[in-house]
Amino acid sequence: MSNPSKPVQIIAIAPMLDWTDKHCRYFHRLISEHAFLYTEMVTTGALIHADHHRFLQFNAAEHPVAFQLGGSNPRELAYCAKMVEDYGYDEVNLNVGCPSDRVQNGRFGACLMAEPELVAECVSAMQRAVSIPVTVKSRIGIDDRDSYQELVHFISTVADAGCETFIIHARKAWLSGLSPKQNRDIPPLRYDVVYQIKQDFPQLKIILNGGITSLDQAEEVLQQVDGVMIGREAYHNPYLLADVDRRFYGSTKQPHSRDQIFQVLIPYIEQQLDQGIRLNSITRHILGLFHGEPGARGWRRHLSENVCKPGANIKVLLEALAKTYPNEQLHEHGTDAQSTRL
Repeated sequence: MSNPSKPVQIIAIAPMLDWTDKHCRYFHRLISEHAFLYTEMVTTGALIHADHHRFLQFNAAEHPVAFQLGGSNPRELAYCAKMVEDYGYDEVNLNVGCPSDRVQNGRFGACLMAEPELVAECVSAMQRAVSIPVTVKSRIGIDDRDSYQELVHFISTVADAGCETFIIHARKAWLSGLSPKQNRDIPPLRYDVVYQIKQDFPQLKIILNGGITSLDQAEEVLQQVDGVMIGREAYHNPYLLADVDRRFYGSTKQPHSRDQIFQVLIPYIEQQLDQGIRLNSITRHILGLFHGEPGARGWRRHLSENVCKPGANIKVLLEALAKTYPNEQLHEHGTDAQSTRL
């Protein structure tokens, strides 16, 4: 069941395990107001048997944001999808693309591409439980089951169950012989396969994931599909997102500078430190803020060497900024974070 108020999803940031936590997403939202954000994958077992609030809580500033679930039991997925909706997420996404051994042992992730009927059953159960969009993130195939006909069967079967949006990582996955890291690089990218899926299923929303490293490239890909999902490049070079709102969402606002983004992060970080969050839990996500800028190396080095020291606080970040900007720029931009707001 589609929600007509759902934000237009053109540029999205991929769900990345151990990376796109709530601190990372808050940081990305400061750079782009409109890019669609995704949580890390969380299993149904974690939500049902552990502290679900720890996994589901997020900052309202993150909207629009989707929650990615891992699982293969329709009843459990429906139960967890309802939890996701109750917490206020804009979308719930089913992971059918992760190739790690752990997810295979749990019978979810990419191995589910071999069971399109089960995925359809899961999607149907989730849709009956919630009113927010239920989407699927998959590969173009797995192991030797990578023919176009098999992909068409998967898409058509799951679409018949009501899924209207597919995020497709344009690589197949090898479930044995390659590590998850190798599965992100070794199987060749096949954008042509994803483009053909969009041609054969024009009624569906098709979002391409894999190998996007620039907004120029994203713009080119969007000539063929409905959306683009950026992964590692958005994490390592986050300021790439600064021009997303103007180029893809029609914003007339001037992008915030790196320094402005840094200044707004300060009160957020102080708040998190007061709640007992370790400084490194946040700063690890902002190491790439000055990527490509003079002084970026000093920024990364100072943070990496000092944030884990006992008593590390905001002073460490201000010192790192001083290594990035010359003194006269520091005076110009100011270091009084409490008086600076976007």
